[in-house]
Amino acid sequence: MQSLAKALPFWLSLLILPILGFAVAMGGLWVLLVPFCTWWLFTVIDAFVGLNEANADPDTPDSQLFWYELITRIWFPIQAGVTFFLIWYVTRHDYTVWEKVGIFFGVGVMSGTVGINYSHELMHQRSRFERWMADLLLAVVFYSHFRSEHLLVHHRYVGTPRDAVTARYNEGFHRFYPRVLHQCWHSAFRAEKAMLARKGLSWTHRSNPFWRYWALQAVFLIVAFALGGWQGIGLLLLQAGVAIWQLELANYVEHYGLTRRHLGDGKYEHVKPHHSWNDCHRASNWLLINLQRHSDHHYKPDRRYPLLQTYDDDEAPQLPASYPAMTVAAMIPPLWKRVMNRRVKAWRRRFYPDIEDWHPYNKALNPLPR
Repeated sequence: MQSLAKALPFWLSLLILPILGFAVAMGGLWVLLVPFCTWWLFTVIDAFVGLNEANADPDTPDSQLFWYELITRIWFPIQAGVTFFLIWYVTRHDYTVWEKVGIFFGVGVMSGTVGINYSHELMHQRSRFERWMADLLLAVVFYSHFRSEHLLVHHRYVGTPRDAVTARYNEGFHRFYPRVLHQCWHSAFRAEKAMLARKGLSWTHRSNPFWRYWALQAVFLIVAFALGGWQGIGLLLLQAGVAIWQLELANYVEHYGLTRRHLGDGKYEHVKPHHSWNDCHRASNWLLINLQRHSDHHYKPDRRYPLLQTYDDDEAPQLPASYPAMTVAAMIPPLWKRVMNRRVKAWRRRFYPDIEDWHPYNKALNPLPR
């Protein structure tokens, strides 16, 4: 798998750069070109290129994955360079307020679709360098706690009442989103505080990663102010807000209505592929570095993205369309529920035909996992 040619489709994210550059040069409605391409163009391409149901050898060593790893490793300087250059450029040229908003909405789509997604891949690796790149990518969108929450809470408690990110059955995105923004920060901080307490340390100890999170975020605020004043800070925060919204839309789609069986006494079954929605549309998985093979990611969290496996209907529930289309549907709750609720019910019949009372699962009323 060490061939550059094989890895090259996963470098499609670089195409966002000339698209964004063209949008900035043209102004006007062209500033919406980045979200148009990432949301709609890839959905259209998926319709033509179809599915990729092939699985790579999961035992492929890292030594053969250089070109796959490289794109995630180099993304932070690319994203940071583009973001801060545009803060400097846009605040010094004659753009209308709405053009500036549109440009940085596009930057946020890039940061959320690519940057946070790459940080997700990097944070799961053992390499100190890769974890630092993950921290830097998250800090530039002011969502640094996502690393703590994702690794210490989400993966451990997915599909249980303790996991805020598992969207509940019949919960619309517009209720899910504010709940997650509030609960995830607190659960991340509590998880880090608990880890320190087990070592006999206070949360104020310098080893608490939240100090690093806050320091990095402060640095990026200072850089934005130096380049664009208060307007620069506003534009940086705007792209961060869009990126976070993109992330939580994906989180909403990934586990909607899927729960793990409560075994009694606060115990839950182990995570299996059928506890995440799976999708193997080829083009959008190139852009999202196989994030849509989410069933395998939760089953084997340390597996690098080119080795993630896909599953058939008997092993994991399948989304009817790729993430770009599904996240748009999630913004329209009646449409989302019409498309997805019947699929959740079918999933329950297939994997848990013996469970008759789903109310505790629907409302996250089962006991918290121990």
